[in-house]
Amino acid sequence: MIHTHRDGRLSCMHEMRIYKRYFDLIASGKKTTEIRVNDSSRKRLKEGDLLRFKCREEEVLTRITRIARYRDFDDMFGTEPISSVNPTASKADQLRNIREIYPPEREELGVVAIGIEVVAP
Repeated sequence: MIHTHRDGRLSCMHEMRIYKRYFDLIASGKKTTEIRVNDSSRKRLKEGDLLRFKCREEEVLTRITRIARYRDFDDMFGTEPISSVNPTASKADQLRNIREIYPPEREELGVVAIGIEVVAP
């Protein structure tokens, strides 16, 4: 979906489903980096695009502030501030959690770190 800003700029609107524990961190502004495998839908993300996160009936609108692509989760966690991904968990816990979500063959697609800022809760 294309979104037109008041100043005439255009940006794409994307949507992602997310677990409740991460949704709450995004909505509160504490989680400023979302990480995903770099599949075909993530390759379309661009800085300035809008990204709506949904969890059940709740949603929060964010703007993409930056995109960084990495070989794998270890590479990504070697660069990205751990507290921006999940301020409530250690690096080891975050790696374990993300690898429970994504099997090795999905991680082989590469990893994208998406910088976000809340636009509207």
